[in-house]
Amino acid sequence: MSEQTIVHLLRHGEVYNPDKILYGRLPGFVLSDLGHQMAERVGETLKDRDIVEVWASPLERAQQTATPLALAKGLDIVTDDRIIEADNVFEGQRVSIGDGVLKQPKAWKHLYDPFKPSWGEPYKQIAARMRDAVFSARESARGHEILLVSHQLPVWTSRLDFEDRRLWHDPRHRQCNLASLTSLAFDGDDLKAIVYTEPASDLVAKAHKGAGA
Repeated sequence: MSEQTIVHLLRHGEVYNPDKILYGRLPGFVLSDLGHQMAERVGETLKDRDIVEVWASPLERAQQTATPLALAKGLDIVTDDRIIEADNVFEGQRVSIGDGVLKQPKAWKHLYDPFKPSWGEPYKQIAARMRDAVFSARESARGHEILLVSHQLPVWTSRLDFEDRRLWHDPRHRQCNLASLTSLAFDGDDLKAIVYTEPASDLVAKAHKGAGA
C-alpha cells in the first residue's frame, strides 16, 4: 500500500529592504514587521496539518519564516543549504529595469545569456539541488507532511522542474508570491499533484500597495 507524503515549499515573508537592493545571500536581511505577520499567518494555517518536520534555508529571513510553525508544532528547525537562495553577481546592488547597475556598461558582460542565466547560478544547478532536497524531505517524512522554507527563484525553478517545463522564464510571471506554498503531493515515490496556495494573500496585497506608495 502506497503512502501519501506532502512536501510543502514555502517562500519566506516580506524582507526589510528600504534601499531596494538585490540582497541574495547577503547576511543581515531579516523580515519586516509585515513579513513577521506573514510568517505567523502561515504558522496558524499549517499548525493542524500533519507536518512532522520543518526545514529552512540558512538565511535569516527563511529561518524567521519557519519559526512560528516550528514553535506551534514543537519542532526544531533543520537548516538545509540545498534550499538557499540562488547566487547572483549583482548581489548588493539595485537591479531594477532601467535603474541602477543594469545601466552600467560593466554589467553587460553578465547579461549575454538569459537561458543559463549568465548573471548567476545556472537554473539546472538550482533545480538539481532543490530536487535532491525535496527527495530527501520526502524520505524523511514518509506518510506525513514536511515544510521547506526557501526563496522565490529556487521554489519556482523547482516547480518548473517537477512539471517538466523549461527552466528559463520571465521573472515577472512567476507564481510564487511572498509566504506562498507550493505543495508537492507524492503517492509513494510518484508525484501526483502540485498545489499552489497563498495563506497570507491579504498581507501580500498590503505589501504590494505599500511598495507602490
